[in-house]
Amino acid sequence: MQPNPSENPRSPQHVTRRDALKTTVAAALASTASVAGLRSYEERNLVAQEAQNAANGANAANGAAQVDGRSGATRTSFAVKPRAKLNAKVPLAKLGKDLVVSRVILGGNLIGGYAHARDLIYVSDLIKAYHTEQKCVETFMLAEECGINAFLGDWNQGQMMANYWKWTDGKMKLISQCTDDPDVVKRTIDCGSAAVYPQGETCDRLVREGKLDRLAEIVETIRDAGLPAGLGAHRVETLQAALDFGIVPDFWMKTYHPLTYWSAQHPQECDNVYCRRPDDTKAFMEARPEPWVAFKTLAAGAVSPQQGFRFALDGGADFLCVGMYDFQIVDDINIYTDIAANPSGARTRRALPDVDRAEYERKLEEAEEADA
Repeated sequence: MQPNPSENPRSPQHVTRRDALKTTVAAALASTASVAGLRSYEERNLVAQEAQNAANGANAANGAAQVDGRSGATRTSFAVKPRAKLNAKVPLAKLGKDLVVSRVILGGNLIGGYAHARDLIYVSDLIKAYHTEQKCVETFMLAEECGINAFLGDWNQGQMMANYWKWTDGKMKLISQCTDDPDVVKRTIDCGSAAVYPQGETCDRLVREGKLDRLAEIVETIRDAGLPAGLGAHRVETLQAALDFGIVPDFWMKTYHPLTYWSAQHPQECDNVYCRRPDDTKAFMEARPEPWVAFKTLAAGAVSPQQGFRFALDGGADFLCVGMYDFQIVDDINIYTDIAANPSGARTRRALPDVDRAEYERKLEEAEEADA
Protein backbone atom coordinates (compact mmCIF):
# COMPACT_ATOMS: atom_id res chain seq x y z
CA MET A 1 0.00 0.00 0.00
CA GLN A 2 1.34 3.43 -0.88
CA PRO A 3 2.34 5.39 2.25
CA ASN A 4 0.43 8.50 3.21
CA PRO A 5 2.90 11.42 2.94
CA SER A 6 1.02 13.29 5.65
CA GLU A 7 2.03 10.60 8.11
CA ASN A 8 5.71 11.22 7.41
CA PRO A 9 6.53 14.72 6.13
CA ARG A 10 10.02 13.52 5.07
CA SER A 11 8.63 10.73 2.90
CA PRO A 12 8.66 11.44 -0.85
CA GLN A 13 5.57 11.17 -2.99
CA HIS A 14 5.40 8.10 -5.24
CA VAL A 15 7.34 8.95 -8.39
CA THR A 16 8.39 7.06 -11.48
CA ARG A 17 11.72 7.04 -13.26
CA ARG A 18 10.06 9.05 -16.02
CA ASP A 19 9.24 11.76 -13.46
CA ALA A 20 12.84 11.68 -12.27
CA LEU A 21 14.12 12.06 -15.81
CA LYS A 22 11.93 15.12 -16.31
CA THR A 23 13.43 16.61 -13.15
CA THR A 24 16.94 15.85 -14.37
CA VAL A 25 16.28 17.46 -17.75
CA ALA A 26 14.78 20.53 -16.08
CA ALA A 27 17.80 20.86 -13.83
CA ALA A 28 20.13 20.55 -16.80
CA LEU A 29 18.24 23.27 -18.69
CA ALA A 30 18.26 25.53 -15.66
CA SER A 31 21.98 25.14 -15.08
CA THR A 32 22.71 25.66 -18.79
CA ALA A 33 20.61 28.82 -18.72
CA SER A 34 22.59 30.07 -15.76
CA VAL A 35 25.74 29.92 -17.87
CA ALA A 36 24.19 31.53 -20.91
CA GLY A 37 22.63 34.23 -18.78
CA LEU A 38 25.69 35.49 -16.92
CA ARG A 39 24.79 39.05 -16.05
CA SER A 40 27.39 40.64 -13.86
CA TYR A 41 30.86 41.82 -14.81
CA GLU A 42 32.29 39.57 -12.08
CA GLU A 43 30.62 36.45 -13.53
CA ARG A 44 31.79 37.19 -17.06
CA ASN A 45 35.29 38.02 -15.86
CA LEU A 46 35.61 34.87 -13.78
CA VAL A 47 34.54 32.60 -16.65
CA ALA A 48 36.94 34.40 -19.00
CA GLN A 49 39.74 34.01 -16.46
CA GLU A 50 38.99 30.29 -16.15
CA ALA A 51 39.29 29.91 -19.93
CA GLN A 52 42.57 31.85 -19.91
CA ASN A 53 43.93 29.65 -17.11
CA ALA A 54 43.06 26.54 -19.13
CA ALA A 55 44.79 27.97 -22.21
CA ASN A 56 47.88 28.84 -20.19
CA GLY A 57 47.99 25.31 -18.79
CA ALA A 58 47.69 23.78 -22.27
CA ASN A 59 50.60 25.92 -23.52
CA ALA A 60 52.90 25.17 -20.58
CA ALA A 61 56.30 24.08 -21.76
CA ASN A 62 56.81 20.30 -21.91
CA GLY A 63 53.57 19.71 -20.02
CA ALA A 64 55.14 20.77 -16.72
CA ALA A 65 52.94 20.24 -13.66
CA GLN A 66 50.89 23.30 -12.81
CA VAL A 67 49.81 24.43 -9.37
CA ASP A 68 46.09 23.90 -8.91
CA GLY A 69 45.06 27.12 -7.24
CA ARG A 70 41.49 25.89 -6.84
CA SER A 71 42.49 23.23 -4.33
CA GLY A 72 43.61 25.72 -1.70
CA ALA A 73 41.61 27.19 1.15
CA THR A 74 40.64 30.17 -1.03
CA ARG A 75 39.64 29.59 -4.64
CA THR A 76 41.40 31.70 -7.23
CA SER A 77 39.03 30.91 -10.10
CA PHE A 78 35.44 29.82 -10.58
CA ALA A 79 33.38 28.34 -13.37
CA VAL A 80 29.65 27.70 -13.60
CA LYS A 81 29.34 24.20 -15.03
CA PRO A 82 26.13 22.94 -16.65
CA ARG A 83 25.02 19.38 -15.99
CA ALA A 84 26.20 17.18 -18.82
CA LYS A 85 23.98 15.15 -21.10
CA LEU A 86 24.21 11.41 -20.52
CA ASN A 87 26.13 9.85 -23.41
CA ALA A 88 25.39 6.18 -22.71
CA LYS A 89 24.14 3.97 -19.92
CA VAL A 90 26.75 2.06 -17.99
CA PRO A 91 27.12 -1.57 -19.21
CA LEU A 92 25.97 -4.66 -17.28
CA ALA A 93 27.81 -7.88 -16.35
CA LYS A 94 27.29 -10.88 -14.09
CA LEU A 95 28.45 -10.74 -10.48
CA GLY A 96 28.52 -14.43 -9.70
CA LYS A 97 26.49 -17.01 -11.61
CA ASP A 98 23.18 -15.21 -12.22
CA LEU A 99 23.21 -11.74 -10.61
CA VAL A 100 23.28 -9.03 -13.30
CA VAL A 101 24.85 -5.83 -12.02
CA SER A 102 25.92 -2.54 -13.59
CA ARG A 103 29.66 -2.12 -14.12
CA VAL A 104 29.48 0.96 -11.86
CA ILE A 105 27.89 0.34 -8.46
CA LEU A 106 26.69 3.28 -6.37
CA GLY A 107 28.75 3.32 -3.17
CA GLY A 108 26.97 3.76 0.15
CA ASN A 109 29.45 5.70 2.29
CA LEU A 110 28.17 9.14 1.33
CA ILE A 111 24.51 8.21 1.69
CA GLY A 112 25.25 6.49 5.01
CA GLY A 113 27.24 9.45 6.33
CA TYR A 114 30.55 7.60 6.54
CA ALA A 115 33.02 10.19 5.37
CA HIS A 116 36.73 9.72 4.77
CA ALA A 117 37.63 13.34 5.34
CA ARG A 118 41.18 13.11 6.67
CA ASP A 119 41.18 15.52 9.65
CA LEU A 120 37.94 17.39 8.90
CA ILE A 121 35.60 16.51 11.74
CA TYR A 122 32.34 18.01 10.44
CA VAL A 123 32.05 16.26 7.08
CA SER A 124 30.09 13.21 8.25
CA ASP A 125 27.42 15.45 9.77
CA LEU A 126 27.36 17.57 6.62
CA ILE A 127 26.72 14.67 4.25
CA LYS A 128 24.11 13.19 6.59
CA ALA A 129 22.29 16.52 6.52
CA TYR A 130 22.49 16.62 2.71
CA HIS A 131 21.22 13.08 2.20
CA THR A 132 17.65 13.43 3.38
CA GLU A 133 15.26 10.62 2.55
CA GLN A 134 14.00 12.62 -0.42
CA LYS A 135 17.56 13.23 -1.65
CA CYS A 136 18.40 9.53 -1.39
CA VAL A 137 15.37 8.63 -3.52
CA GLU A 138 16.32 11.27 -6.10
CA THR A 139 19.90 10.00 -6.15
CA PHE A 140 18.82 6.39 -6.71
CA MET A 141 16.43 7.36 -9.48
CA LEU A 142 19.03 9.47 -11.26
CA ALA A 143 21.52 6.61 -10.93
CA GLU A 144 19.01 4.21 -12.50
CA GLU A 145 18.45 6.61 -15.40
CA CYS A 146 22.21 6.36 -15.99
CA GLY A 147 22.06 2.56 -16.03
CA ILE A 148 23.26 1.92 -12.47
CA ASN A 149 21.20 -0.90 -10.96
CA ALA A 150 23.06 -1.66 -7.72
CA PHE A 151 23.74 0.16 -4.46
CA LEU A 152 26.31 -1.04 -1.95
CA GLY A 153 25.19 -0.53 1.64
CA ASP A 154 24.50 -2.51 4.81
CA TRP A 155 21.51 -3.88 6.68
CA ASN A 156 20.93 -0.52 8.40
CA GLN A 157 20.02 0.87 4.97
CA GLY A 158 17.65 -2.00 4.23
CA GLN A 159 14.62 -0.02 5.36
CA MET A 160 15.62 2.91 3.19
CA MET A 161 15.83 0.56 0.22
CA ALA A 162 12.48 -1.02 1.12
CA ASN A 163 10.92 2.45 1.11
CA TYR A 164 12.52 3.22 -2.24
CA TRP A 165 11.10 0.05 -3.79
CA LYS A 166 7.67 0.83 -2.27
CA TRP A 167 7.50 4.50 -3.21
CA THR A 168 8.86 4.19 -6.76
CA ASP A 169 9.07 1.69 -9.59
CA GLY A 170 12.87 1.59 -9.15
CA LYS A 171 14.78 -1.67 -9.53
CA MET A 172 17.97 -0.79 -7.64
CA LYS A 173 19.57 -3.93 -6.15
CA LEU A 174 21.12 -3.89 -2.68
CA ILE A 175 24.58 -5.40 -2.27
CA SER A 176 25.24 -5.52 1.47
CA GLN A 177 28.29 -5.76 3.66
CA CYS A 178 28.17 -7.47 7.04
CA THR A 179 30.35 -7.91 10.11
CA ASP A 180 31.19 -11.20 11.82
CA ASP A 181 28.37 -10.80 14.35
CA PRO A 182 25.92 -13.71 13.66
CA ASP A 183 22.91 -11.45 14.24
CA VAL A 184 24.25 -8.87 11.77
CA VAL A 185 24.93 -11.58 9.19
CA LYS A 186 21.30 -12.74 9.50
CA ARG A 187 19.90 -9.21 9.36
CA THR A 188 22.02 -8.48 6.29
CA ILE A 189 20.77 -11.56 4.48
CA ASP A 190 17.15 -10.84 5.42
CA CYS A 191 17.01 -7.13 4.50
CA GLY A 192 16.44 -7.68 0.78
CA SER A 193 20.07 -8.08 -0.26
CA ALA A 194 20.92 -9.43 -3.70
CA ALA A 195 24.48 -10.31 -2.63
CA VAL A 196 26.39 -10.14 0.68
CA TYR A 197 30.02 -10.03 1.74
CA PRO A 198 31.90 -9.57 5.02
CA GLN A 199 33.24 -6.04 4.76
CA GLY A 200 36.88 -5.16 4.35
CA GLU A 201 37.76 -4.20 7.91
CA THR A 202 36.01 -7.32 9.23
CA CYS A 203 37.94 -9.62 6.89
CA ASP A 204 41.22 -7.84 7.62
CA ARG A 205 40.67 -8.25 11.37
CA LEU A 206 39.59 -11.91 11.23
CA VAL A 207 42.69 -12.80 9.21
CA ARG A 208 44.89 -10.78 11.55
CA GLU A 209 43.40 -12.66 14.52
CA GLY A 210 43.76 -16.03 12.78
CA LYS A 211 39.98 -16.62 12.70
CA LEU A 212 39.80 -17.88 9.13
CA ASP A 213 37.36 -20.60 10.12
CA ARG A 214 34.88 -17.88 11.15
CA LEU A 215 35.38 -16.16 7.79
CA ALA A 216 34.66 -19.42 5.96
CA GLU A 217 31.54 -19.86 8.12
CA ILE A 218 30.17 -16.45 7.10
CA VAL A 219 30.71 -17.15 3.40
CA GLU A 220 28.89 -20.49 3.67
CA THR A 221 26.01 -18.92 5.63
CA ILE A 222 25.51 -16.39 2.83
CA ARG A 223 25.61 -19.10 0.17
CA ASP A 224 23.20 -21.29 2.14
CA ALA A 225 20.73 -18.39 1.89
CA GLY A 226 20.99 -18.60 -1.90
CA LEU A 227 22.96 -15.38 -2.34
CA PRO A 228 26.32 -14.71 -3.99
CA ALA A 229 28.98 -14.44 -1.27
CA GLY A 230 31.94 -12.11 -1.58
CA LEU A 231 35.08 -11.28 0.39
CA GLY A 232 36.13 -7.70 1.12
CA ALA A 233 39.55 -6.38 2.07
CA HIS A 234 41.73 -3.32 2.25
CA ARG A 235 44.88 -5.45 2.35
CA VAL A 236 45.80 -7.93 -0.37
CA GLU A 237 47.37 -10.14 2.31
CA THR A 238 43.86 -10.76 3.62
CA LEU A 239 42.65 -12.16 0.32
CA GLN A 240 45.74 -14.32 -0.11
CA ALA A 241 45.34 -15.76 3.40
CA ALA A 242 41.67 -16.57 2.74
CA LEU A 243 42.55 -18.25 -0.54
CA ASP A 244 45.34 -20.26 1.10
CA PHE A 245 42.78 -21.40 3.70
CA GLY A 246 40.53 -22.65 0.92
CA ILE A 247 37.96 -19.83 0.86
CA VAL A 248 37.01 -19.00 -2.73
CA PRO A 249 34.25 -16.38 -2.86
CA ASP A 250 31.80 -15.71 -5.66
CA PHE A 251 33.31 -12.23 -6.03
CA TRP A 252 36.09 -10.12 -4.54
CA MET A 253 35.71 -6.63 -3.02
CA LYS A 254 39.16 -5.03 -2.93
CA THR A 255 40.36 -1.45 -2.69
CA TYR A 256 42.36 -0.23 -5.66
CA HIS A 257 43.71 3.21 -6.49
CA PRO A 258 46.98 4.85 -7.56
CA LEU A 259 49.31 6.37 -4.98
CA THR A 260 50.05 9.51 -6.98
CA TYR A 261 48.02 12.00 -4.91
CA TRP A 262 49.97 14.19 -2.53
CA SER A 263 48.59 13.00 0.83
CA ALA A 264 49.49 9.39 -0.03
CA GLN A 265 53.12 10.48 0.24
CA HIS A 266 52.75 11.78 3.78
CA PRO A 267 54.93 9.79 6.21
CA GLN A 268 52.05 9.36 8.65
CA GLU A 269 48.92 7.58 7.45
CA CYS A 270 45.77 9.32 8.62
CA ASP A 271 42.70 8.01 6.80
CA ASN A 272 44.30 8.86 3.48
CA VAL A 273 45.52 5.54 1.98
CA TYR A 274 43.17 2.63 1.25
CA CYS A 275 45.22 0.41 -1.08
CA ARG A 276 48.80 0.26 0.11
CA ARG A 277 50.01 -2.21 -2.52
CA PRO A 278 48.12 -1.67 -5.80
CA ASP A 279 50.69 -3.59 -7.86
CA ASP A 280 50.30 -6.65 -5.64
CA THR A 281 46.51 -6.34 -5.81
CA LYS A 282 46.68 -6.28 -9.60
CA ALA A 283 48.94 -9.35 -9.61
CA PHE A 284 46.63 -11.24 -7.23
CA MET A 285 43.55 -10.53 -9.34
CA GLU A 286 45.41 -11.42 -12.53
CA ALA A 287 45.33 -15.06 -11.47
CA ARG A 288 41.70 -15.12 -10.27
CA PRO A 289 38.68 -15.88 -12.51
CA GLU A 290 36.07 -14.58 -10.03
CA PRO A 291 34.60 -11.10 -10.64
CA TRP A 292 36.43 -8.24 -8.92
CA VAL A 293 34.61 -5.17 -7.60
CA ALA A 294 37.23 -2.45 -7.04
CA PHE A 295 36.29 0.12 -4.42
CA LYS A 296 37.94 3.28 -3.13
CA THR A 297 38.97 3.75 -6.76
CA LEU A 298 39.11 7.53 -6.22
CA ALA A 299 40.87 7.26 -2.84
CA ALA A 300 37.88 8.95 -1.16
CA GLY A 301 37.98 11.90 -3.53
CA ALA A 302 41.74 12.43 -3.74
CA VAL A 303 41.96 11.04 -7.30
CA SER A 304 40.04 12.34 -10.31
CA PRO A 305 37.53 10.01 -11.99
CA GLN A 306 39.50 10.27 -15.23
CA GLN A 307 42.60 8.91 -13.52
CA GLY A 308 40.97 6.55 -11.03
CA PHE A 309 38.60 4.85 -13.47
CA ARG A 310 41.34 4.36 -16.08
CA PHE A 311 43.70 2.98 -13.43
CA ALA A 312 41.08 0.50 -12.15
CA LEU A 313 40.04 -0.74 -15.59
CA ASP A 314 43.63 -1.05 -16.77
CA GLY A 315 44.38 -2.95 -13.56
CA GLY A 316 41.74 -5.56 -14.30
CA ALA A 317 38.67 -4.53 -12.26
CA ASP A 318 35.33 -5.84 -13.57
CA PHE A 319 33.11 -3.47 -11.56
CA LEU A 320 33.79 -0.16 -9.83
CA CYS A 321 32.04 0.79 -6.60
CA VAL A 322 31.98 4.59 -6.56
CA GLY A 323 30.54 6.91 -3.94
CA MET A 324 28.83 9.79 -5.78
CA TYR A 325 26.69 12.76 -4.91
CA ASP A 326 23.69 13.18 -7.20
CA PHE A 327 25.33 16.09 -9.03
CA GLN A 328 28.35 13.92 -9.90
CA ILE A 329 26.57 10.88 -11.32
CA VAL A 330 26.03 11.94 -14.95
CA ASP A 331 29.56 13.28 -15.32
CA ASP A 332 31.10 10.20 -13.72
CA ILE A 333 29.14 7.78 -15.91
CA ASN A 334 30.12 9.73 -19.02
CA ILE A 335 33.75 9.50 -17.95
CA TYR A 336 33.43 5.77 -17.25
CA THR A 337 31.68 4.87 -20.50
CA ASP A 338 34.18 6.90 -22.53
CA ILE A 339 37.14 5.13 -20.89
CA ALA A 340 35.50 1.71 -21.21
CA ALA A 341 34.78 2.32 -24.91
CA ASN A 342 38.35 3.46 -25.54
CA PRO A 343 40.64 1.01 -23.72
CA SER A 344 44.31 1.90 -23.44
CA GLY A 345 45.48 -1.63 -24.17
CA ALA A 346 47.22 -1.86 -20.80
CA ARG A 347 44.76 -4.34 -19.28
CA THR A 348 46.11 -7.92 -19.18
CA ARG A 349 43.48 -9.61 -16.96
CA ARG A 350 40.70 -11.57 -18.63
CA ALA A 351 37.69 -9.53 -19.69
CA LEU A 352 34.31 -10.31 -18.13
CA PRO A 353 31.72 -10.21 -20.93
CA ASP A 354 28.90 -7.66 -20.94
CA VAL A 355 25.26 -8.67 -20.55
CA ASP A 356 23.04 -7.42 -23.36
CA ARG A 357 21.02 -4.64 -21.73
CA ALA A 358 18.09 -4.70 -24.17
CA GLU A 359 17.62 -8.44 -23.76
CA TYR A 360 18.02 -8.23 -19.98
CA GLU A 361 15.44 -5.44 -19.65
CA ARG A 362 13.05 -7.28 -21.96
CA LYS A 363 13.17 -10.34 -19.71
CA LEU A 364 12.59 -8.15 -16.65
CA GLU A 365 9.47 -6.68 -18.25
CA GLU A 366 8.18 -10.12 -19.16
CA ALA A 367 8.71 -11.33 -15.58
CA GLU A 368 6.85 -8.29 -14.22
CA GLU A 369 3.93 -8.86 -16.57
CA ALA A 370 3.78 -12.52 -15.56
CA ASP A 371 3.74 -11.58 -11.86
CA ALA A 372 0.98 -9.05 -12.46
